[in-house]
Amino acid sequence: MRPLVECGWLSDGPGRPVHVLPDGCMDLIRMDGRVVVAGPDTVASRSVHGEAPVAGLRFRPGVLPRLLGVPASALRNVRVPLADVVRVPEAPTLTALALTLAADAEPAQSAPWTLGALRHVTGRVAGGASVAEVAAELGRSPRTLQRQCTAVYGYGPATLRRVLRFRRAVRMLRDGVPYSEVAARTGYADQPHLHREVRALAGMSLSQLASGAYRSTEVPSGSATVA
Repeated sequence: MRPLVECGWLSDGPGRPVHVLPDGCMDLIRMDGRVVVAGPDTVASRSVHGEAPVAGLRFRPGVLPRLLGVPASALRNVRVPLADVVRVPEAPTLTALALTLAADAEPAQSAPWTLGALRHVTGRVAGGASVAEVAAELGRSPRTLQRQCTAVYGYGPATLRRVLRFRRAVRMLRDGVPYSEVAARTGYADQPHLHREVRALAGMSLSQLASGAYRSTEVPSGSATVA
């Protein structure tokens, strides 16, 4: 499961609104007796769940669409019951469900690359490589790579790079790294550029995000990572 899943998580505390930030990932969430798909986000959202425990699996960027056989772009910025997307196989746990989906997955528009190529594209785009460079490495045209990225990640390479850069910045800010250093190390032009991106993607100021105001997690439904 490690090549597919970034972490599992569980929330069993009182229900409360949580600020969910874009991170390039998608989740399967078991809540209220059903499984929900959390699509790739391009902006922050508010998530609320009840008192009952909520569990989830957080899939690495681009992985879940290949298991579902559905383009990620069809799930962008939405939370929908898994049963509305695919036939849900019987499975006692989310891990068992994911393994069944992986075993049953068939070639689809949402899986144009091998898992190795998927990791390569994610890493290269996150590292700042141009669309032309990555396309050449895969033996595709830039136009084809753009189309395939939209099916795989839910958006094109430019948005993927923006979201993954933001995610790295969030982690550094939460670790107390100075703003100017965060901007320099994550590829922002300067500190004002970082501030604008935080405002656009998180819906709050740089100081609020760094201080933990509206404390959010990187997992839908405000859960805490457990793996």
